[in-house]
Amino acid sequence: MSENSDNRKFEDWWEDRNIGEKVVLVIGFVILGAGLLFLFGFVVMLLWNWLMPEIFGLKTLTYWQSWGLLALSCILFGRIGGGGSKSSSSDRKRKRKLRSYIHEQCEDEEKKSETAGA
Repeated sequence: MSENSDNRKFEDWWEDRNIGEKVVLVIGFVILGAGLLFLFGFVVMLLWNWLMPEIFGLKTLTYWQSWGLLALSCILFGRIGGGGSKSSSSDRKRKRKLRSYIHEQCEDEEKKSETAGA
């Protein structure tokens, strides 16, 4: 299935909803997103406080300090949780170029071995 047909199906599904259903869905997703964000910061805090003081003798973190640590790591190391669609497409392009380069090199080696053997 192509991406356009998937978008079209979603658009059709969304248009079939009345305004009340749309409002409930949006509010539900906002609450779900806020809950996941809270949970994410809480998990980082728990993992840090469980591992780092024991292993490295570091201090424990508060909830907001764990969010500060996450923000700092995003600034220093890029995105957390892997790449999005943009990075995966650039990975595919990079792999495709690498495969074509390897294929060309193998063909060149075969031609050299054929001419040397003749």
